[in-house]
Amino acid sequence: MIGYQAFADLSQSSDSNERGHAAHLAALAYLDHRGPADEHAALYAALIGFLDDPSVKVRAALAYGLLHSPDAPRPIIVAMLGDSPIISRAVLQYSPLLVDADLLPIVRSGDVATLAAVAERRVLSLRLVSALVARGEDELTIGLLRRPEVPFGAALLDSLAAGKGADAKMRGALLCRPDLPASARLVLVRRATESLRECRMVKGALAPERLERLLRDGTDNALTVIGETASDDTAFVDGLVGSDQLNTRLLLQAMVTGHVMFFSACLASLAQLSREKVFVLLENGSRPALNALFLRCGLDPAISRLLVRLIMLARTADLSDDVAARHYVVTALTEELIAEYDGDIPPELEEAFSYLSAQNVTLARQAARGVMRAFAESSTGVLALPLIEDEPQLQLPAA
Repeated sequence: MIGYQAFADLSQSSDSNERGHAAHLAALAYLDHRGPADEHAALYAALIGFLDDPSVKVRAALAYGLLHSPDAPRPIIVAMLGDSPIISRAVLQYSPLLVDADLLPIVRSGDVATLAAVAERRVLSLRLVSALVARGEDELTIGLLRRPEVPFGAALLDSLAAGKGADAKMRGALLCRPDLPASARLVLVRRATESLRECRMVKGALAPERLERLLRDGTDNALTVIGETASDDTAFVDGLVGSDQLNTRLLLQAMVTGHVMFFSACLASLAQLSREKVFVLLENGSRPALNALFLRCGLDPAISRLLVRLIMLARTADLSDDVAARHYVVTALTEELIAEYDGDIPPELEEAFSYLSAQNVTLARQAARGVMRAFAESSTGVLALPLIEDEPQLQLPAA
């Protein structure tokens, strides 16, 4: 409690610390006021008076008392936006009274420190985020991207991926967003692939052919994983079909890795059929029905027959999780092709056969990892080795 006259004397003191104390007391008393209306009006007038105090300490004490409250007088909060930077930035960051119309003009013309203060607000609208990103301050944008509660919107994320995806830090922040659209994620994966391709350390560690194969396989696998996650996104799949990004290799990759939803979505888009009908055909359709589906998709007859065989084999195994099952299916399919054509694979199947052969090697390696160690840990027997007959030592003439 403090008397009216004592408070008036404190407010008129020549000591800025005492005036600052009075300003802070007035702010707290105004926000928690439960007395008569004339007292409330007098407190409001006192707050207005402190706005013109020559000492920044006094005005800062006033701001500190008001800036977190939704009940603070709006004229005072707005006036503080034009105060010294230490006060205006605090108000920008914390005051819940400010609306987008208050903040947008400041964002469009403010310096980096001012933008950073706005970017630290607890709640940001998509409109405000778009204005902040439009200023082109990459570190600021990365900080916003790393806050999952900040709204970005699909269009803004697509724009950032296309325009800033070459930067590794920006790419990482974008890829961590749970709301990143599938189209933007695919763009970023391809940018990452290009960065790896041009990295001197990577180029020096791998032969060019092997590096290209690894990057191509990784990109294809990433596309099918993204497509499986976004299989309900008709625009994404239709975009792949419309831009001719789908090919036999990707269809095989999707099926071999167990990404059946993406595979069926691609076929539905190509054949202009419902996804439900395509999925039922893949699950239970006969060979003629499946062949007709693939021909309707515009695939080569030989490729259609190959995919029919793959689906029939895949129905007997779980390709989504079991690497050994994938290896079995690809091995069986490859052997069937060799047997059918007596080793003379036709030209229209050469690309698909090469892909299956390469996948067979990769899957064999994956399936074999740890098998012997697991066997050795669970068995107590002795490994029988063939006897090696002694051969005469080769005698070389003295040098």
